[in-house]
Amino acid sequence: MTDTTQAELEEIRASIDNIDAALIHVLAERFKYTKRVGKLKAEHDLPPADPEREARQITRLRALAVEADLDPAFAEKFLNFIIDEVIHHHEAVRQP
Repeated sequence: MTDTTQAELEEIRASIDNIDAALIHVLAERFKYTKRVGKLKAEHDLPPADPEREARQITRLRALAVEADLDPAFAEKFLNFIIDEVIHHHEAVRQP
């Protein structure tokens, strides 16, 4: 590998590292809000899951993925993973 190639690789990887850090911070911010939703749902005896909202979100984010040139199936898998974790948190809030 040439020095130029190595330098380019390091620059690209630094950008990836920055994006990964941003993703973690954005996810943390998102979960702050979903925790608030979970508490509100528990206080008002609402179900932890909201299938209609989840379906709307999946449709919306699949469209955003297409616009962003990201595989919409991947975006849906990622969102489903997040939704499952949120529901798990909402169920945990209900536990005594």
